Amino acid sequence: MTTRDSDDANLLAARFEEQRSHLRAVGYRMLGSLSEADDAVQEAWLRLNRTGPDGIDNLGGWLTTVTARVCLDMLRSRGARREDSLDTHVPDPVVSGAEGADPEHEVLLADSVGLALLVVLDTLAPAERLSFVLHDMFAVPFDDIAPIVGRTPTAARQLASRARRRVQGAGTAPDPDLGRQRQVVDAFLAASREGDFDALVAVLDPEVVLRADAGAAPSVPSRLVRGAADVARQAMLFRTAGAGRFPAGGADRRDVVVNGVPGTLTVVGGSPQVLMAFTVHDARITHIHILADPTRLAGLELPG
Repeated sequence: MTTRDSDDANLLAARFEEQRSHLRAVGYRMLGSLSEADDAVQEAWLRLNRTGPDGIDNLGGWLTTVTARVCLDMLRSRGARREDSLDTHVPDPVVSGAEGADPEHEVLLADSVGLALLVVLDTLAPAERLSFVLHDMFAVPFDDIAPIVGRTPTAARQLASRARRRVQGAGTAPDPDLGRQRQVVDAFLAASREGDFDALVAVLDPEVVLRADAGAAPSVPSRLVRGAADVARQAMLFRTAGAGRFPAGGADRRDVVVNGVPGTLTVVGGSPQVLMAFTVHDARITHIHILADPTRLAGLELPG
């Protein structure tokens, strides 16, 4: 390789790195998985490296399109294996300290990409998800989306519209004030510790959904629970089970922020055991996500 070729390669790599955070954000919204998003970004780099920049007028747009195509293929290939676990699957969380997202996570979590939203996106058909994510979250025109999904621009617009209705109907948007959200969550946790069933129901939305994903861990079974009374009863059971699993003084519960909403992280002996995230809307909890899969917890980037 000549010096000029080496300089060109370094310049191309530097231009790609300028786009990496954006591309990872696209992949995360498309896939709900940080590792798969990284795989999609890496594949986009490999394709750029093979193709070269000649003839690419808008590198950012080209890379966004390539990353979206890779994600679409990944969504289509994962469809069959996810069908049976969608109810209890919790997407990969982005966890920050109690004060909120750090700069590294800000791009990834722009537009309040909460776990509740990612769960809804997981229920969409791949082409619907791509059309919605690219247009509504990244302002990509339907004329550019249409070739990716193999539809007309009008059909791509309809796909995004269907997805938008599903998202809006699911009530995934949290209250804007993180401090007030935390007050509601603290009230829930206090009621759970005290075994106060009525106080638990009082801070839960009537249609609240609890989704617990334990992976293959036998001690915390995966489950989906709906409705304030049933979720309150489940919280009472978690309280009893937690007392047995984590003896007094053996567990450290930390306040964290999970995808922009209040959460808690239980750590035992330096190892994360349970991560909980709460979506609060109109001062009531509408969604609770629990991740207790030891393999996935061990792989998370967690605040110190």
